[in-house]
Amino acid sequence: MPHHAKPLSIFQVLICGAAILTLSMGIRHGFGLWLQPITQAQSWSRENFAFAMAIQNLTWGLTGIFAGMVADRFGAFRVILAGALVYAMGLVGMAYSSSILTFTLTTGVLIGMAQAGTTYAVVYGVIGRNVSASKRSWAMGIAAAAGSFGQFLMVPTEGFLIDRLGWQEALVALAVGALMMMPLARGLREPHFRAGSGHVRDQSILHALHEAFRYRSFQLLMAGFFVCGFQVVFIAVHMPSYLKDQGLAPQVASYSLALIGLFNVFGTYIAGLLGQRLQKKYILAFIYFARSVAISLFLLVPLSPMSVYVFSAIMGLLWLSTVPPTNAAIAQIFGLTHFSMLGGFVFFSHQIGSFLGVWLGGFLFDRTGSYDVVWYLAIGFGVLAALLNLPIKEAAIARTHALQGAAA
Repeated sequence: MPHHAKPLSIFQVLICGAAILTLSMGIRHGFGLWLQPITQAQSWSRENFAFAMAIQNLTWGLTGIFAGMVADRFGAFRVILAGALVYAMGLVGMAYSSSILTFTLTTGVLIGMAQAGTTYAVVYGVIGRNVSASKRSWAMGIAAAAGSFGQFLMVPTEGFLIDRLGWQEALVALAVGALMMMPLARGLREPHFRAGSGHVRDQSILHALHEAFRYRSFQLLMAGFFVCGFQVVFIAVHMPSYLKDQGLAPQVASYSLALIGLFNVFGTYIAGLLGQRLQKKYILAFIYFARSVAISLFLLVPLSPMSVYVFSAIMGLLWLSTVPPTNAAIAQIFGLTHFSMLGGFVFFSHQIGSFLGVWLGGFLFDRTGSYDVVWYLAIGFGVLAALLNLPIKEAAIARTHALQGAAA
């Protein structure tokens, strides 16, 4: 935290950061609702739609690294402004793309870039710099809970907009909503932010990357987060169609995604709170293992609206609850100087998992007529991720020169 500059108030950081995450995460959580309207209107396959979503996740992950670098260097304000503008452009493009290529470029590349500049790595950087270590995991939990509340709020709203306006106009309405992030970004403007303000800057970007990528615990955090992405994005995008294929009413899918969002509010908040008291690796191992158990039981019991709602509530508790402990562990191990960038790399691993989960869902469905193989992969990966998190060392990394201040 800068010593010469007064930090922003926790209240201001959490309100503005939470509102930005609510909009940014909320809009994207509902994209599964457009799978059938768009593929039917354009006569495209599910794989075409899933591929654009997969590119979106990959772009988000890749550009998130650079968004993190810029935010670490110049503050989050400018990054969020640019992200909001690109988000609106991407949504309008999603509405009016007439070819698969333009759909992939707008829905995939533009929206992916926008998400990189308006979500966790960037907002968490401001939290890390302005909230003391004793409250950091809790504050990250609050911000993640807000992103989850966005899902609860926005998914039914998006379903309502599609019903009332039609799928194209609904996307234009969301584009207007995305622009609301621009005034909110002012609340995260750190007035005295300078490159590396308040941090010991004798660690270059290359040194920070070299240190992190050689560190076993960083590799294990990345591997676990890969699985997180695979599981949640497969479910978020393909669950509505899976339920429709099984003969359930369309609103069951909307309620299902909304329930995931609602319970996610509690799950992320509790995970952030527990992260102040327990070792983060145990929280993460529990979440991944519990997801595998939940998916297994969901596939074993007879499918009904009630079984869907129970599954959605349980998965909601476990949904993005990986985010606060993972990010708090990165800050704890490596300090804050390059926190947004390192968080961006771990998140990139999450997005490679997301790419595979969403694309394999479409690819294997088109080939086999079923989502079974991807469900089984999600179970197996969850058990693997639980085991991989157990050996993580969370203590601040031992450095040979005067970088301890950055890890404080």
